[in-house]
Amino acid sequence: MTPVTPRAMGQALDRFDGAEKVRGLARYAFEQPAARPVYLFPVQSTVAAGRITGIDCSQASAQPGVLAVLTYQNAPRVATDSGDLRILQSDEVAFRGQFVGAVIAETSEIARHAAGLVRVDYEARPHTVDLRGEVHREALRVPNEVLPIFPMHTAEGDVDAALDSAAVRVDQAYSTSWNNHNALEPHTTVACWADDRFTLHLSTQGVNRIQAAIAAAFRLEPDRVRVISPHVGGAFGSKVYPWADVVLAAMAARLVPDRPVKFALTRQQTFSQTGYRPPTIQRVRLGAGSDGRLVAIDHDSIEQSSKVREFAEQSTRATPGMYAAPNRRTRQRVADLDVPTPTIMRAPGEASGMFALESAMDELAIACGLDPIELRIRNEPDVHPLFGLPFSSRNLVACLREGARRFGWAQRDPTPRARREGNWLVGTGVAAASYPVLRLPGSKATIRVGPDGRYVVLIAAADIGTGTRTALAQVAADTLQVDVEQVDLRIGDTAYPPATEEGGSSGITSWGSAICAAADQLRQRLAAEHGGTVPAHGLEVTADMPENPYLKQYAMHSFGAQFAEVRVHEETGEVRVPRQLGVFACGRIVNPKTARSQLLGGMTWGLSMALHEQSVLDLRFGHVVNHDLAQYHISSNADVGAIEVHLIEEEDPYVNPMGTKGVGEIGIVGVAAAIANGVYHATGVRVRDLPITLDKLLPGDWPIA
Repeated sequence: MTPVTPRAMGQALDRFDGAEKVRGLARYAFEQPAARPVYLFPVQSTVAAGRITGIDCSQASAQPGVLAVLTYQNAPRVATDSGDLRILQSDEVAFRGQFVGAVIAETSEIARHAAGLVRVDYEARPHTVDLRGEVHREALRVPNEVLPIFPMHTAEGDVDAALDSAAVRVDQAYSTSWNNHNALEPHTTVACWADDRFTLHLSTQGVNRIQAAIAAAFRLEPDRVRVISPHVGGAFGSKVYPWADVVLAAMAARLVPDRPVKFALTRQQTFSQTGYRPPTIQRVRLGAGSDGRLVAIDHDSIEQSSKVREFAEQSTRATPGMYAAPNRRTRQRVADLDVPTPTIMRAPGEASGMFALESAMDELAIACGLDPIELRIRNEPDVHPLFGLPFSSRNLVACLREGARRFGWAQRDPTPRARREGNWLVGTGVAAASYPVLRLPGSKATIRVGPDGRYVVLIAAADIGTGTRTALAQVAADTLQVDVEQVDLRIGDTAYPPATEEGGSSGITSWGSAICAAADQLRQRLAAEHGGTVPAHGLEVTADMPENPYLKQYAMHSFGAQFAEVRVHEETGEVRVPRQLGVFACGRIVNPKTARSQLLGGMTWGLSMALHEQSVLDLRFGHVVNHDLAQYHISSNADVGAIEVHLIEEEDPYVNPMGTKGVGEIGIVGVAAAIANGVYHATGVRVRDLPITLDKLLPGDWPIA
């Protein structure tokens, strides 16, 4: 693993595609040119569990411009093990909103109108959709492992005995809400079946995963499915996996050969079709000596999955690696409900789990009479507590201390309700952040150099709006030892060498490592075979992402510290966060401008998670009722105050040739806990259930000043 000497890396370059995007010239999936397109609109189930007893398509089929009506009775058969993709294959209904039919028509208006004319009769069954209910508790089970390095259960020592004998104990339940994805660009597919092959333009975080899923579903060789996705209007997890909309569009395309089928989900449809962060119920027990040093950590989490495909949020994932304690236990269980399948959402596991752990650490600090930062520093581990490996680099303490200095933490009076400005009670909170360095196998990169000295880099990577296109060009330039202007990076197409999906902050690590390997081989071949001169016909090299020999020698994580100033109106309970500050240690930063944007966006999303976001479930019918942006509240400009992002310089030669760790996820981690801790400091009221809404801060419940 040859380290890369930075030259282009570290420069705050503007995004290479920025000008096209702000001028409206960057084409997203629905905007791709299509000759004689047709349009698709789905019919969705109105029961949460049951079976279809009858379908009447006569009125829909009779509409002028309707080409076909798809149901389970006439849809193409698909071969897939994923329940999410096995649509229109039987009369069974697994959740409300499931696709039970679709209309193909000459215009989108006709398709939508005709879909409303399809009559579907059901035999409904009793459904279970409430994670907080008691009916399913006996059916809780341990989910399958997401990744072998993150076991669902961990245990060391005698946790119960250590807790019983601890001088100071915290034992509290915490919960987080159902949060839905709301990417700026809804999920979109343009599918065409021509010459016995599919061409799919769609919005995705991984073109190769889509290619594999569609090829398998329709029993095709992968080279008969081309997936193109040059620009993606936001994702952060909802576009990692293929969903039913892609399969439905492909089904429709098979019925109308040579005519592209356009299918864009409505905002309301995304709430049942594209995954969400599942609600969690967590219990954290901490035991410590009178000096605040932990003797036991116990973290238990219950979450929901669906009955069609398992997904585990794994909210306890970060806990084993955060703090030193001789006795530790984490447990993860899921309940299979009659709901759509949850999915990855920015920092899956850490975002929800660290809210609970870092809230509990704040409660422990108060019980011990210690400053919350000092408590965390006292429990800093020398090695990874679970794996026993040294950290490749761990700068959590540096983040906490630098953040405290910049935030003015030393002037803080720890007494709740001690600071007031008019009718506003003012508090401050802190929380730690962590996210693992992930690398996903399976990426390749091709680099071509021509006699003009220009380099073409090909890899089927994704840019979901984060600046990946620019950052990878910077990586390629430094590895090739040329100016970034000489690099032409091409991504988002299965015609290029395969790439893993953009997820888990693994993109630059995985794709960048493959590019580094190809660049090293190209330079070596130029030197050995051509005396360092590019031949007249040019030269091309393809390389796999190399193995990392240090993976079994070091634990690899990013760390950060989140600070928040919180104001609560003593008469109304209104919560405002005028200031957030985050300090992060994320290895080498390829592009400070795009990295800051990612971290700032994560912190904004954390504010939204803490105060606003909650999908409200109608237990009678099993669906989210606030399924649009008029009712599903997110942080807007008026809700966001000053946000400061700072980076600790960190050199880590073990993570990958670039020394990068990823910044996409960690910005959200710990934010909700910092805000909740600030709310307690301001009011003396501890809120352990997200989001922190007015009803949880009724002034009559506040302690008397």
